Amino acid sequence: MTKLRNSVGERIRAIRKAKGLTQQQLAELSGLDDAYIGSVERGERNFSIDTLEKVLTALNVSISELMFSEEHVTKDETIRQEAIDEFVALTSGLNEKQIGILRRVSKEVSRAFE
Repeated sequence: MTKLRNSVGERIRAIRKAKGLTQQQLAELSGLDDAYIGSVERGERNFSIDTLEKVLTALNVSISELMFSEEHVTKDETIRQEAIDEFVALTSGLNEKQIGILRRVSKEVSRAFE
């Protein structure tokens, strides 16, 4: 089971970094110790579902966002997922109208690359 634990830890680290958080900040938001967060990210801790819930809540992400695995994807797909993580972090404080504007802008930028 270490493989799954490592994958989950790596995703937590990737999402934390995409949101611009340090381990200390994530620890404070989740009510956990920063050394504990580090050991979770490295796959050293066999943590509980309750702990995972605290981390997901602190990161403001769903379990489905956590389950992306780089193991069976191409480099392009990995880069795309990193961009999605950053985009989710950037939009987390926006309202529906602001997100709509960003979606339209994104579509226009995408069309420019066609």
